[in-house]
Amino acid sequence: MAILPILSYPDPRLRTIAEPIKTVDAEIKQLIKDMIETMYDAKGIGLAATQVDRHIQLIVMDLSENNDSPRVFINPKVTPLVEDKKPYEEGCLSVPDVYDSVDRPVKVKIEALDADGNAFEEIAEGLLAVCIQHEMDHLNGVLFVDYLSRLKQTRARDKVKKYLKTREKQLQHNKA
Repeated sequence: MAILPILSYPDPRLRTIAEPIKTVDAEIKQLIKDMIETMYDAKGIGLAATQVDRHIQLIVMDLSENNDSPRVFINPKVTPLVEDKKPYEEGCLSVPDVYDSVDRPVKVKIEALDADGNAFEEIAEGLLAVCIQHEMDHLNGVLFVDYLSRLKQTRARDKVKKYLKTREKQLQHNKA
């Protein structure tokens, strides 16, 4: 398994629309393992393939407290089941150190394939509903900051740049 580099906002590759996966083969299964390891290493709860520069419809997620229940969504389709929207504070591994409120439908239907290519359907509410919509946005080239005002987007971009500079300095210091 390998930890994959995660693209950071405002990298234009994050705007790429993901293509459906035609076959769940050994390469896809390895990517799933690598993405799960990457998500855990980054202390995230969800990761879309777009974020690791693979532009295919693949999402991994683990909402458990112990990081012991990874879920896989291949070629997911998400349909809102209610018009009610609720604000939820979101963060993103591609927009490190930035958190803000986004309104999303509170109940959705998920249709996808699992890691073995088996179709499943699920009704999601709460954190699962928020997370799947957030990750689906990635597959469509959308980031949670796109829902924010221009001012907040600029602040987010500046904060990410500062975060990345600090992280780079720490990495260089650790090598010395």
